[in-house]
Amino acid sequence: MTPTQVLDLKGKKVGEIELEESVFATELKVGPMHQAVIRQLANARSGSANTKTRAEVRGGGRKPWRQKGTGRARAGSIRSPLWHGGGVVFGPKPRSYAQSMPQKMRQVAVRSALSVAKDKLVVVKSFDGFGEAKTKSFAQLLKDLNVEKGKKVLVVLTSHKDESDAKIQRAARNIDKLKVIWSNQVNVKDLLHFDVVVISQDAVETLNKTLKTTRSENAKPKKEKAAKKAKKDVKKSVKKEAKPKEKKAGKPKEVKPPKPAKEEKPKAEKAPAKKSEGDKESKKSTAKSDKPKSDKPKKKD
Repeated sequence: MTPTQVLDLKGKKVGEIELEESVFATELKVGPMHQAVIRQLANARSGSANTKTRAEVRGGGRKPWRQKGTGRARAGSIRSPLWHGGGVVFGPKPRSYAQSMPQKMRQVAVRSALSVAKDKLVVVKSFDGFGEAKTKSFAQLLKDLNVEKGKKVLVVLTSHKDESDAKIQRAARNIDKLKVIWSNQVNVKDLLHFDVVVISQDAVETLNKTLKTTRSENAKPKKEKAAKKAKKDVKKSVKKEAKPKEKKAGKPKEVKPPKPAKEEKPKAEKAPAKKSEGDKESKKSTAKSDKPKSDKPKKKD
C-alpha cells in the first residue's frame, strides 16, 4: 500500500488514501499496453469508407460503339474501370476494424498504465461543494489544485448518476485539452496521453476494488513452488516403495479338468506299387552297364 494525499476543492490537504500495490505499483508490461492501445485505436475507426464497382455506377448500359469497323478499341460500357467516371476495381467497402483482447490482458494493461500514471494523480475528496456548472468556476478549480495552464488534463469521476459529477462534466466539457471520463472507462491511451489526472477519492476506491489481483499478498515465487512440488513427488515415491501394493483377494479361478487324449487310429499299410515296364527296362540297362567287360579278345571270323 502506497499512501497519497487527498485534497479538497481549494487545494488543501485533507487526508491520505492508500493505493493498492497490485493496481498502482505493478510490474511494467509494455506488450499488453501496446496491444491495448492498438485495439482502442482500431475500435474507434468507423470503417464507413465505400467505393462503387462498375456494377453500382450509374449508366453504361448501352454499348458505346459497334465491335468492329470504327478503328477504335472494343468497348462494352462507359463505366469500365479503365474509363473516367467508371467503377473502382478493389476499392474499400464498409467493414469493421474491431480487434478482440482477453479481459485479463486488458486488466494487466490498465494496471501497468496506472502504475506509470501514479505520479500524475491529483486526488480530490469530493466534488459535492462545487457551485454552478460553469466553465469559469471549473477553470478556477483547476487553478486551486495547482494544475498548470496549457497542460492536458484527464478528469476521472465516479458515476454519471451523481449530481455533483454531472455538474463537473457540464462545466468542463468546453475547456481545451481536457477530457472527462468515468471510473469504468479508464483506459491505457488516456492515462498515457494526458499530463495530469484529476480523480475523485471514490473513483480511486472503485479502481482498487475492480482491478485488485486475486492472488494473495504472501504468494511465493515460482521457484519455491517448484521446490515444494519436487519434495511432494519424492515423498510420494518413497511411500510407494515402502508400501508394496497388496493384491486384492478375489474369487479363485475354476480349474477345468484336462480333455481326454484322442486315440490315434492305426494307419493302413500301403500295398507296394506295381512296377511299370519302363522301370524294368531301365533296371536291365543299368545291370548290363555294371557288368565288367571281359579281357578276352573277340574272335575274328
